[in-house]
Amino acid sequence: MNYQKTFTSYLENQKINRQPENLYKPIEYILALGGKRIRPTLTLMGCDVFGENIEKALPAAMAVEVFHNFSLIHDDIMDKAPLRRGKQTVHEKWNLNTGILSGDAMLILAYRYFEEYEPEIFSQLAKLFSKTALEVCEGQQWDIDFENRNDVTIEEYLKMIEYKTAVLVGAAFQMGAIVAETSEKNKQDVYDFGLNLGIAFQLQDDYLDTFGNSETFGKQIGGDIIENKKTYLYLKAISDGNKDEKEQLLHLYSIALKENHDKIESVKSIFRSSKSDQKTKQAIEEYTQKAFDILENMDIPTDKKEQLKEFGEGLMNRIV
Repeated sequence: MNYQKTFTSYLENQKINRQPENLYKPIEYILALGGKRIRPTLTLMGCDVFGENIEKALPAAMAVEVFHNFSLIHDDIMDKAPLRRGKQTVHEKWNLNTGILSGDAMLILAYRYFEEYEPEIFSQLAKLFSKTALEVCEGQQWDIDFENRNDVTIEEYLKMIEYKTAVLVGAAFQMGAIVAETSEKNKQDVYDFGLNLGIAFQLQDDYLDTFGNSETFGKQIGGDIIENKKTYLYLKAISDGNKDEKEQLLHLYSIALKENHDKIESVKSIFRSSKSDQKTKQAIEEYTQKAFDILENMDIPTDKKEQLKEFGEGLMNRIV
């Protein structure tokens, strides 16, 4: 079943016929920029595996996509990013104030999609959504705080990526399960499946940012190193590396240069010698396996389990 195609078709029919234009045009603009639409796809998949028609999950999937893009508008403002998916970011194309206000409006619009459900389902979706939205904000703040700290632990980093990235993956799956009106155990299991997969996904992203191929990854390799981001690779090297490796790494991460090929190669060399690269791949495999273990105990037909497992494996074997 092509969830992505079904969702994209639904998205293209969502027109916001409201004024003022400068509030709503940026919303239509960012939603039209494309992207992989992974999160709304998960909502449709979460509904399908529990035996409900995916059409019923489309408004919830739309809420997930609107929320995700709201967070991107505000992330781009915080990062002062000029481009998003190869096009001008909202705050660059319009202005900073419009970016903030249109983002705020998107958060409210996301909630409005839940109004298409009966009270019991609406209540569950809104409750999960509020919890998740707050956690995403907490994760984002931790990420910002970590930039100015030299004592970030691996546990803190994992908690940050869980909140910033993984909770929305878990929630997207669980929204589909809520719409399908499955058991409480299934709702929790599919959330935990998504959460662990989301952590593995972000660790994979960290790994690919350093050791991926720029042509297939779609962005500059070594961007995290240039920005001195304390990713899992960095924290593992600091934690497990020898004295020389740690000192070199701390020195290299005190250098603030926008383009430095030598720095990237030096850091990559330390990640390899400290075996941080291998340990990161091991962590990716562990979180993926955690997700698959949860899947085994889920009360769904074997073919649906295979479908979710294939999706997880596809996500973890990606090069982009």
